[in-house]
This record gives sequence, C-alpha cells and structure tokens, in this order.
Amino acid sequence: MLRRTLLASLAIPALAHAQGAWPSRPLRIVVPFPPGGLADLLARPLAVRLQTALGQPVVVENRPGAGGNIGADAVAKAAPDGYTWLLGSIGPLAANQFLFASMPYDTRTAFAPTALLVNTPKVIVVNKDRPWRSLGELIAAAKAAPDSLRAGSAGNGSSLHIAIELLKQQSGAAITHVPYRGAAPAVTDLVSGQIDLMIDNLPNILPQIREGGVRALAVATPERLPQIPNVPTTAEAGLPSFIFGTWFGLAAPARTPAEIVSRMASAVDAALREPEIGGRLAEQGAVVGGGTPEAFASFIAAQTASLEGVIRAAKIRAD
Repeated sequence: MLRRTLLASLAIPALAHAQGAWPSRPLRIVVPFPPGGLADLLARPLAVRLQTALGQPVVVENRPGAGGNIGADAVAKAAPDGYTWLLGSIGPLAANQFLFASMPYDTRTAFAPTALLVNTPKVIVVNKDRPWRSLGELIAAAKAAPDSLRAGSAGNGSSLHIAIELLKQQSGAAITHVPYRGAAPAVTDLVSGQIDLMIDNLPNILPQIREGGVRALAVATPERLPQIPNVPTTAEAGLPSFIFGTWFGLAAPARTPAEIVSRMASAVDAALREPEIGGRLAEQGAVVGGGTPEAFASFIAAQTASLEGVIRAAKIRAD
C-alpha cells in the first residue's frame, strides 16, 4: 500500500509537468472534407497562426468521406493528448448521427468541444428572372402550385437540404428538392434557370448576389448582415423561426485534458480576432466565432436538438 501511494504521488507531478509542457511536438488538424472546401480554407490560415502562437508545427490533414465521418472517427479514436484535433462541422459534430443508419463513433461522447470557429448564415436566393421579389411571394407561389418549384442543394443530407426541409416545415409550402453533388453545380443551374431557388451559405453565393446572377430574398439570421444590408431577415419577411446556418468548430478527442483544451481555445480565439483571419472571414460573409469550450459545447447541444427534429420529421437520409 505504501509503495502504491508513493508511486501515485510521483505520477501526479509527472503528469502535470507533461500537460504543462504542451505542446512539445507537432500538432495535427484533421479536416474531414476534401481540399479546397470551406473547412479546408479555414483550417490552413488558422494552422499558420496557431503554429506561431503555440511554437510547434501545425499540420492540416484532409481525410474526407462519409459526410465527414471518416476523418472525425480518426480523431475520435486518436490519443487524447492534445496533438490531434478535428476541424468539424454541423455534420460530423451534430447532424450525421441522424442522417446515417450507423455511425463509427458516438457523437455525444466522442469529442471534447473546444471552440466555435465560424457560422456561415444561410440566404434564400432565386433565379434573377423569376418574378418573386420577397420571401412571402415565393412561399405563396409554392403553395399555389405545390411541388412545382425546384430547390437545389449540395446533396441529400447536406445542410442545404436540411434548410430546404426546414423552410417547408415552417412555411407549409410544398417544394421539390433537387440534390446535386456539391453546391457549385447547383448554383450553376440556379443562375441558368434550371432550378428556381437555393438556400445557400452566404460565402458561397455572395459573389452571385453582388454580380446580379441571383436575387436574395431573405437571410436566415436574427439581424441583417453587413455584407448584404438591403436583404431582410426571415423574421422581417414573415418567417421568424427560420434561423439556420452552417458552422465549423474545433474539437479534440474525448478525455483530452481540460487545461489543454482551454489553452487551444484561447489560441483560436486570439487568432480569430486578427484581421488576417477573422476580418477576412467576415468580408466573405461568415460570422466569426471564438469563445470558451463550455460555450461551444452548449451550442452543439442546442444545434443537435434542433437538427434532430427537422431531420426526423422530413425523414432525411444521407447519400
């Protein structure tokens, strides 16, 4: 008994020293999506800033597949030592558990939420040649001719698809969902008039709005956005409960020491306050996050509860 007590007393300061020395080697940020996407474009400048702040190389690794589940699973099963992080999104951190028949990890317990990075607001847009000038006119047209309006998305189970189903549930309008393999081809067909509308992420559709290729009817945010100040909110347009966005955040494997998670959250928060990162993201239409791990955990919990209701009611399944 005395020997075990002595060994335990020696182990405690050793562990504290190991945690205090973090980081002492390169870190890895896993992006569970292909290179070139929004998550990847967010991860790379963030990694550069974190490398400076933490004094160790920060490597970005793309591990796409299964809606983000493959990369997320790799992080969930990694050692909880503060050297592997997930740049996750609404899918692998919240929605996928309701979209896939089976999951390789338990979304509720697999991760230690660290920091909200950005929230990209959704904006309801229509082809510029369509007659609707307001969200009310769009909904009225959809109700007058059920299922005649075609709404494009980035694919079954995507956040764009979930947004369409949420609009249908809250407005009572019958709209036909048209899934694409990614948002880009859907935008192309929207501009050419092959489909009628989209509910897209603002950074993705903002260039088309500014160039006049599409007409923005409403933003799914509590307040108007500075990038498109003349576009009303969904509340102003008569649909106050339609608030929706795609978000990205950093998470560690569960059981990562709280001190390490807190230190990483502080480093991320500082990086997002810099014009080179946060300022540029805001210019592109994103709402910059930051904050504490506790705040991000509460945010994920609220989002999960909301998403579950929409997905189950619409019986959405991922491709």
